[in-house]
Amino acid sequence: MSRRLRELSKKVEPKAYEPLEALRLLKETATAKFSESAEAHIRLGIDPKYTDQQLRTTVVLPKGTGLTKRIAVIARGEKVNEASTSGADIAGSEELIQEIQKGMMDFDVLIATPDMMPKVASLGKLLGPRGLMPSPKGGTVTFDLAQAISEFKAGKLEFRADKSGIVHVLFGKASFPEDDLLVNLKALQETIDRNRPSGAKGRYWRSVYISATMGPSIQMDINLLRDLKFSDAA
Repeated sequence: MSRRLRELSKKVEPKAYEPLEALRLLKETATAKFSESAEAHIRLGIDPKYTDQQLRTTVVLPKGTGLTKRIAVIARGEKVNEASTSGADIAGSEELIQEIQKGMMDFDVLIATPDMMPKVASLGKLLGPRGLMPSPKGGTVTFDLAQAISEFKAGKLEFRADKSGIVHVLFGKASFPEDDLLVNLKALQETIDRNRPSGAKGRYWRSVYISATMGPSIQMDINLLRDLKFSDAA
């Protein structure tokens, strides 16, 4: 642990903070020399090795991510032109699949039309470990390219629980106002509740920690966040 992080950690008490207090502390401990993201690390009462306890979905952050996303689209025929005119940074068909196979990964989101998925399947070993493989649940397999591109550019994120049942996801920039971070975090919480796996038993939410990219972990009282009405956070 660096000296900077040790000093910042002294500001964090071993307790579960109420949401706005935790967000203020996150902003206070974001002291790196670059624009840090605000991250949430959420432990859920699920075991993803069972198919009915897996969580993979998307959330649209109302206040955006603060990131500029490069979007690639694999489609066929006129859909390639539609993707380009709708704001895709890269669009192509079989030739784009070949470029990716050769190591071209200059994108943050990959969208594919359903008719191209049999060919995109060959990229599974390359894209899967990076979390870039298109999927219907992630909203990245669709014929409605204009809407998908617009949503991801505006702040839509795909996330999943890892093998330990923990969700790691950013919810904005540490430089955002506290109220904007709260609105985004509330949207994330509601999405996770709405997509609770059918096989999840017992206590669903175990713990929530937030942090800036290079800051210390701050525990948040998840019950207070869940009880918060969205209108209160907006």
